[in-house]
Parts: sequence; C-alpha cells; structure tokens
Amino acid sequence: MLPVRRPPRLLPLAALLLGALLAGCGPGPAGPADGAGSAERDVRRAVADWSRTVPGELAGIPLADWSYEVSSVRRDGARAVAAARLRYRLDGYDTAPEEAAREVELVREDGAWRVAADRPAPGALPRLWDQGPVTVAGGTHSLVLGGAGQSAGTLREIAAEADRAVPAASAAWPGPWAGRVVVVVPGSLDAMARLLGRPADTYRGLGAVTTGRAGAGPAPADRVVVNPEGYAGLAAEGRRIILTHEVTHVATRAATTATTPLWLSEGFADRAAYRGSSATPAQAAPALARAVRRGELPGELPRTEDFAFGGDPEAAARAYEGAWLACRLIAAKWGEKALVDLYGRAGREPLETALPAVLGVDRAELTEAWRESLREELR
Repeated sequence: MLPVRRPPRLLPLAALLLGALLAGCGPGPAGPADGAGSAERDVRRAVADWSRTVPGELAGIPLADWSYEVSSVRRDGARAVAAARLRYRLDGYDTAPEEAAREVELVREDGAWRVAADRPAPGALPRLWDQGPVTVAGGTHSLVLGGAGQSAGTLREIAAEADRAVPAASAAWPGPWAGRVVVVVPGSLDAMARLLGRPADTYRGLGAVTTGRAGAGPAPADRVVVNPEGYAGLAAEGRRIILTHEVTHVATRAATTATTPLWLSEGFADRAAYRGSSATPAQAAPALARAVRRGELPGELPRTEDFAFGGDPEAAARAYEGAWLACRLIAAKWGEKALVDLYGRAGREPLETALPAVLGVDRAELTEAWRESLREELR
C-alpha cells in the first residue's frame, strides 16, 4: 500500500457440486428421517438450478467459472438456509478459483423451493456485487470493476492509468508475471472498508492497496483496490505513482514471501513508480527530508512496524520514503539487476544471507551507505 502523497459473460456456469447423500440401508416405509433427507435433496437441487443463472449484478464480468458447493442445510418449515462455498475465476486474470463463504436462503412456494436471498456467510467478507450492481471497464492490460455509484467515465480513466502502470511494472521487474491486473473501485471509502474487513480510518490516507497471497503457487490474481476518496484527491502524477506502485506489488507477488523485508517490498514498488519521475529525492521524500534537516537521521532501515497506518502518518511516510531511497541507492550503486536479484533472493532466504551474496555487504554496511546517502540528498 502507498500513502497519498503530493506530486503515489459469460462462459457456461459450472453446476453445483453436490455431496453424495446416504440413502437408507434397505427398502421400507419412509419415516421422518427419510422425509428430512428428501427435503434437503430438494433444497440442494434448487440451489444447483438457481446457480446456473448468472446474477444480474455480475452482468459483464468475464467469469470463467462459477459454482456453489453446499455444505449443510438448515430447514425450518417452509424456509431453509444452505451454507455454501462460492468458487469463481475471472477469465484471463485468475489462475485459481477465488472462494467466498455464502449463505443461500430459500422459501417453499407451490410445492417447490425457490432461492430468496444470497448473502455473505456470518463473519465472511462481502463481494463487490453484494454492495450493488457492478460496472466493468476493460483495458489492454487491465480489468476494472466498479462498485455501486461509480461512473463509467471514472472507471475508463482508471483502466487507462492501469494500462500505463503494467508496462512500467514490467520494466522494473523482469521476472515472470501475468502482465495484467484487476482493479476494484468501490463506491466509497466506507464500502472499501467493508470489502476489506477493516475500519475506514485504516485506508483514509491511502490512494489504493493491493490484496493477495504472497508466495508462488496457484492463487487467485491480486486485486488492486482503489480508495475512491483518496485517489480522487490526487493530481495526475500522484495517480500514476499510486497505481504503478500497487501494480508492481502484483508483478512481484510470486517472488514475495514472509522472508522478504517490508522495506524491500515497499521500496521496490516505489522505485518502479518513481523511475519516470523528475522529482528530486527531497521533493519525493518530504517527510524524511524534514526529519534529516532537524538532525533526526534514522539509525536503521525501516522496520515492519514502521509502515503501520493508523498511528503517526509522518512516521509511516518516513518509512516508505526511506525504503524507496534504500532501493534507489542499491540500483545506483550496485545496478538495477542487483536490486532485482536481491529481491528474488530475499524471498528465498534471510536478508543476512542474501545481502553478502548479491551486494557483497552486510546489513550494517548497507545501512551506513543508506544513511550517508540521506545526508547528501536530503540536507
């Protein structure tokens, strides 16, 4: 994620997967259990039939797969609730199904079960379409999904910016990646917070964030989620920086693991975003520049906790800026290839091992070189 700065269908639907239902051991008169089992089969069948029709809110989304797997059914007279897991993929973007826990409510009318509602399961996060109709804008390298209230014009503009961000990310990261991105634009900051399951204040100072699972292996494509309020307040250069930063996170995701230092991950994304900028270090890192001029030169590279939001925004800004300048220094002193190699190696082994192998220095030596660069460039 990046803090806001001054100038950062449809394919055929898969049928519902039905679990095998055990029948009685032998023929005999139908008792209460048999009646309950028959009702459950009818409910499952009704969900399967219903799931073959695409919900209207998803019209236009390029879905390659769509299925509900019912795990249990609760019945109370003429009403029933099926607990289910929704699986779906966005065609051309997701390499593995996205999953969501759902609750499907049914009513019995005229002797048949009918789906009356489909909603997130208790405690599960909503999907974008739970908040209203979804508008779609497609770019050359991007798919933009807009929540309720987003205009088609806004989504087209974001798709165009995302299309510029993808080649910029590829230029910075020569490693393999899909070269395309899904951007989600909720209808409001509050809607964004509900989608991500965090308080709105968590994202108030951000232009966008990236969601996804770190590490290699089959996983759904990352989503760049735009804060519509923060993004709207940015100038053109800020929007370019924001989206390039977040798209770079998508590009490097397979090489990013729990071992990757956050300063390297965030600094690399900023390095990609600022490569095309004419801003000086002091202009692009104003919070850190102010601290250095006050004599508050950082003693160590930014720690993971330094990037936390919800606390001192100046401290978070200094962390991002310091991370960017560390990656900028590595690229300038050891070369762009060395920066890429360090990123890849730091995702596979501890930094203490990766640094000497790639740069020929240890953490203390890199830190001192970084501190000296801050003295020279930010004074």
